[in-house]
Amino acid sequence: MFIGFRLTACFNRKIRDAVVGRTQVFEKLESQLNDARDLEKTVWFHFTSVGEFEQAKPLIEAIHTEIRIVLTFFSPSVAPNVDTYQYSDAATYLPFDTRRNAERLIHLIKPSCLVFSKSDMWPNLVWKVSDQDIPIILIAGTLHSRSKRVVKFLRGFFRSIHRHITLHCAISEVDATRFRQLCYFDDQVVVTGDTRFDQVYRRAVAVKPESEFFPGQSTLVRPIFIAGSTYAEDEKVLLDTFQILRDEKQNHIPYFIIVPHEPTVERISGIRAELEKLHLDYYLFSELNADMNLEDMDALVVDTVGILAKLYQLADIVFVGGSFHGRVHNVMEPAAMAKPVIFGPTIENSFEAFLLVERKAAKVVHTAHDTVDALMEWLNSEEIRKEAGDTAKQIIEDNLGAVERTLNHLRQYV
Repeated sequence: MFIGFRLTACFNRKIRDAVVGRTQVFEKLESQLNDARDLEKTVWFHFTSVGEFEQAKPLIEAIHTEIRIVLTFFSPSVAPNVDTYQYSDAATYLPFDTRRNAERLIHLIKPSCLVFSKSDMWPNLVWKVSDQDIPIILIAGTLHSRSKRVVKFLRGFFRSIHRHITLHCAISEVDATRFRQLCYFDDQVVVTGDTRFDQVYRRAVAVKPESEFFPGQSTLVRPIFIAGSTYAEDEKVLLDTFQILRDEKQNHIPYFIIVPHEPTVERISGIRAELEKLHLDYYLFSELNADMNLEDMDALVVDTVGILAKLYQLADIVFVGGSFHGRVHNVMEPAAMAKPVIFGPTIENSFEAFLLVERKAAKVVHTAHDTVDALMEWLNSEEIRKEAGDTAKQIIEDNLGAVERTLNHLRQYV
């Protein structure tokens, strides 16, 4: 794995950042711990990236006043979030998973408990922590039906890891059933729900609608269709959708706002090129001013970060990206704001996406024509659209309380 990382780092900036971030990781961690609060107990949280960090946050914030908090993470995507997070005493990349590295981490951190968020468990780390009789908790645990962990000829290896997990806090009974296949005892698994419901709902209700969030907003008359966290594969389907609407449904074209997952210069240039190829008129968010009439344009391309939640609040319908790229992004946020949601076919990573589809608060689309059909049903009936949005919000509210249920178990070990 180490050799693979080194080789692919030559061609992949994200992996290169991960390799560089792991240099002198023990020295940095030791320095942080020397300056950390002197408390009796330490809880070590590990997560792979941004979504898993969000699931851990409400637990961290509930216990941080009395317990020292150490964070480790895998992906460079979450590094900026961790660097500015005020509730940790120390934080670093997780070193590569060797027995020696695991031993050094345990010696430095001296954890009272190790908490994994969602799924990112490393074998050597689990085995070495277990050797020290330190409790290991999995929170917001998910195990989808296509996971390699439940494949018959691999199950024995993964059972050798999961048997050392003191408690699996699963997000649903379906996930709990799969986890029990990997455990020696049924009481190693409990259903607590997904802590992200609480976290996302709290953040969503804190976002207040603004009549003039961005210049020219008041000129918009058409329904607003926001595509959030998109990749090039998502945008290809969405732009084909827009072309079909323009050719066939001229009186039912929503105002299109594209929010790419990473609005780098290259990504924005690519989106602009595709829009110009289709002869679609657009503005860049950074260029807006009060004199512009947005209603005269086809689309708005958001070339800045940190405003997606505010934009979702303005939407009539939301498309959540990632689902044509590999895995769907956060569908909870628009749902918590009572917005009907559309996404592509790859949603195995998102339990909540299945809930939304099951209750007709969201639609799965495979092609541009599917997307047109989904849009037209909701655009043609405000009543049906509102009912879908209200149902989406109700689903989020029905799943609140996971934080307190998980804390009740976590507190037993700390």
